[in-house]
Amino acid sequence: MPVYLIFVVLMLAMSIGTYHYNKILSFIEIGVSIIAFTVVLLFTVNFKKYVKSVVTEALDASFDVNEKSIEQLRLPVAVVGEYGEILFCNTRFRKTFSTDSEPENDKIFPYISDNDLSYVARIDSLETEYKDRKFTVYSRRVGSGLMLLYVDNTFYKNIAKEYNKTKKSVAMIVFDNPEDFSSDADPEGETSRITAERYLYRWAEKHNTLLRKLSDGKFIAIFDDEILQKQIEKRFKILDRIRTVTVASRPVTVSIGIGRDCATLTESSKEAKRALDMAQGRGGDQVAVLSKGEYKFFGGVSKSVEKTTKVRVRVISESIREAIEKADKVLIMGHRFSDLDCIGSAAGVYAVVTKKFKKSAYIVTDVERSMAKPMIETLANDNYNVFLSSDRAFSHTGEKTLCFIVDTHSPDFVESEKIYKNCGNVIIIDHHRKMVNFIDKASVFFHEPSASSCSELVTELVEYLGDDVISRLEAEALLAGIMLDTKNFVVNVGSRTFEAAAYLRKKGADTVAVRDVFANSLENYRDKSRLVASAQIYHHCAIAVQEEPIPNSRIVCAQAADDLLTIQDSYASFVISTLDLHTVNISARSFGKINVQLIMERLGGGGHQTMAATQLVGVSLSEAKEQLIEVIREFTE
Repeated sequence: MPVYLIFVVLMLAMSIGTYHYNKILSFIEIGVSIIAFTVVLLFTVNFKKYVKSVVTEALDASFDVNEKSIEQLRLPVAVVGEYGEILFCNTRFRKTFSTDSEPENDKIFPYISDNDLSYVARIDSLETEYKDRKFTVYSRRVGSGLMLLYVDNTFYKNIAKEYNKTKKSVAMIVFDNPEDFSSDADPEGETSRITAERYLYRWAEKHNTLLRKLSDGKFIAIFDDEILQKQIEKRFKILDRIRTVTVASRPVTVSIGIGRDCATLTESSKEAKRALDMAQGRGGDQVAVLSKGEYKFFGGVSKSVEKTTKVRVRVISESIREAIEKADKVLIMGHRFSDLDCIGSAAGVYAVVTKKFKKSAYIVTDVERSMAKPMIETLANDNYNVFLSSDRAFSHTGEKTLCFIVDTHSPDFVESEKIYKNCGNVIIIDHHRKMVNFIDKASVFFHEPSASSCSELVTELVEYLGDDVISRLEAEALLAGIMLDTKNFVVNVGSRTFEAAAYLRKKGADTVAVRDVFANSLENYRDKSRLVASAQIYHHCAIAVQEEPIPNSRIVCAQAADDLLTIQDSYASFVISTLDLHTVNISARSFGKINVQLIMERLGGGGHQTMAATQLVGVSLSEAKEQLIEVIREFTE
């Protein structure tokens, strides 16, 4: 106000001085000066009214009804205008934040950690810091401004910080391949075990961690949260250190499950066990941290370690036998857009249920949308009329109905969620790496991420449940499933894979007939070739985009993804296509050097280390490609 008044006085003086030279110009200048003075006066009066109204409302909305004024409040208080200017503050605010100057007319933002004023108005409280002191700020709307009350809780927050730093977390650690240490194939297995354990003990000692051995290949560790946070930042380099040890020509790997942010050590150990199950279910060689119901994963770069013993298969087969005997009906269901592995494993389960246990059974799938339609037609021509749509199959659900879910364990991918939820019992058979969102209703969860395919697992179950029930067609369906997921016995193949294939061959599976299932039409071959030719290489990843709609899009894109792996310098392949008007599908393949499951998980999908996919809703093909490239860049870095 004083500055404006000085300008007005100077303008009047200049106007009077002009009178001696030009009377008309002088009168004009006097008029402008009067108008300027009036405008300034009106703005000043209105501003005073605005300040008075805000401060008055702040008094009326006082946090303590017994206080007569803001000055008497025992905590720092500031009344802030709509643009963040401090209109009024009490003495405690001045002493706390501005001892050298008057804070009125200053901006409030340095005292609310530069947060937007509208954001502060929307929330109940805000945590902020100023010059090493910590405050909780409570806000209240007063007219067009805000009244802010500051509670200094530096002491308590420092105590809480120290408490959280020293809060204990429990870790469960297991070797993924302990049987190799005593294997006759490697006489130096004991030396490898001692070396790997020594690395663990050195790691624990270096990071001030309590580590104790529970049994062969199993350990428990307890450490402070501050140490755990440092390990997370370093992404648990102990995994890489352990992997340098080899036994039976394979790297030694460990799985670690950690329960974090738990009230007691007992609760933390339970969460650690859950996290360990998740780490092993995803193929091992990784750390799973479970904190308040959310998982974080680190590692997972190695191929799953194949289990050489079939003891677990025999135990699970007995549980499955009991479940089938108790059921009246059986429904067998896989994932949406079923493939040869899904249909083959379903056919194997169907053979056991109907021929060995004489139970009524149906396979639930959408035949028209299936990627294994030739195999379904081949089975149907042999009076195999057991395929039902999910709508028709729902009438067979009930308390006495047993539902087999094969080749998936995610409720997001299963053919029909309402079917398994309406069945009295659920059994899951799957080989994909475990996802956080899995079906937890199952009484039997036969999950082996080291297996090449679900068909391999079902074949091993058939050997225990009904060795004499598999027909030639069913054996060929199972063999086709194995060949699909192993890319003709190239990817993710172990000794048990060949044992299963040999068993199916003994049951009459004709490899030439199976090969015919993979036969491609000329039009599909042309579409696939154009798609492969359009690919680009980015960070050793071949990326192709299906710009134009083509028939049998899912089949062609899956085949193109397989072919892109044969390109030099390509460790993984991704084919982006339109699933419908609102959904984009990404098919991912790998020979194992790049874990495509981890990449697809970051985009909301999942799958296996060498075969995965995801669906993106509400994005264009170009946007989906940009998202994929960004995730690949982050993953490779």
